[in-house]
Amino acid sequence: MSYQEKLARGCPSSSIGGSSAKLDVYNWLKDVPNILNPDDIVEVRFKNTRKDYYRNVNGLKLKEGEVVAVEASPGHDIGVISLVGDLVLKQMNRHKVTYVDGELRKVYRKAKPVDIQKWEEAMALEHETMLKARKIAEDLRLDMKIGDVEYQGDKTKAIFYYIADERVDFRQLIKVYAETFRIRIEMRQIGARQEAGRIGGIGPCGRELCCSSWITNFVSVTTNAARYQEISLNPQKLAGQCGKLKCCLNYELDCYIDAQKDFPPNNIPLETEKGIYNFLKADIFKRMYWYAPADNQPGGQVAISVDKVKEIIRLNKAGKKVPQLTAEPVAVEKNEVLDYHKVVGQDSLDRFDTPSSSSRNRRKKKRRKPASRSNNPSSTNQKPSGNSQQNHGKPRKPRKR
Repeated sequence: MSYQEKLARGCPSSSIGGSSAKLDVYNWLKDVPNILNPDDIVEVRFKNTRKDYYRNVNGLKLKEGEVVAVEASPGHDIGVISLVGDLVLKQMNRHKVTYVDGELRKVYRKAKPVDIQKWEEAMALEHETMLKARKIAEDLRLDMKIGDVEYQGDKTKAIFYYIADERVDFRQLIKVYAETFRIRIEMRQIGARQEAGRIGGIGPCGRELCCSSWITNFVSVTTNAARYQEISLNPQKLAGQCGKLKCCLNYELDCYIDAQKDFPPNNIPLETEKGIYNFLKADIFKRMYWYAPADNQPGGQVAISVDKVKEIIRLNKAGKKVPQLTAEPVAVEKNEVLDYHKVVGQDSLDRFDTPSSSSRNRRKKKRRKPASRSNNPSSTNQKPSGNSQQNHGKPRKPRKR
């Protein structure tokens, strides 16, 4: 399907080109006149997470979602306008901007049908080129992995994204690539997190990966983040799609660190007259510690508040022992039952499985035999007079006295 056909069918421009709108930015200054950006710098999105910034030197009226031809080295590239206006200057501080002799590259023109056709032909070659590139690297016995291939819009250059744990001498590889594909070759090394951001996917939370949707700068994640949050150090649970520690371990870390500023160390056992108790687990925001007997004495776990733990540790340092550990009540939060959990409103989903009372009443009426008009058999042949009012249906019920 061509670019024009996709636009005619209502497809968003972010989905054209075989990639979703990763690292998309909502332009909340869209209705504000362009004041802080007099040079009219625009943000252009390419395949997956690659973005760059260009100067609109020709004064074109550019809108978000339009396809433009921009300056490249060599030739030109094709991209989609992803952001315009004053918010572009804010985004430039967050991303790496490419300069040529200290200046931004230029926007040549809006893409013509010929440019778009060549761009689509280039994108159609990317998957096949990636498979061939992997096979060539394997034949040369290079310890590297080709993660993705991106063609330039004019089909004169291709960027090969690769992953390698150690330094790789790919001088011979570039010669083979140039002879095989007949294009200019650029090798660009990325990490495992960057590869996951370019490829995309669904995380264990059921949502799109953060690295492919909004994260631009990757912060190092350590196992200390899991320790502070009392998370089990299970590698299978802590690892993300990239095989590294999940980035979301850092999201709530500051809240946990602030909450534990006045907490006592949990590696100090509590001494009582009935025995020694060791730390078992903690509830950070409820400020509760759980302790268990060191010699497996009967009694099980004991929940103690943080303030009381600090007092017991202070008494133990003074050479005193408390008589015993008494468990404190732990507040249990009750989940509110929502009254709108049914999709169909107040009706039950199995309301058609059981017969209704009205249908049962109809069946009973059909089975019931018709009653006689009179107890006198001789009156069956008599016709009712016009003035008489008789019941031709059910017999009248006797009145209650």
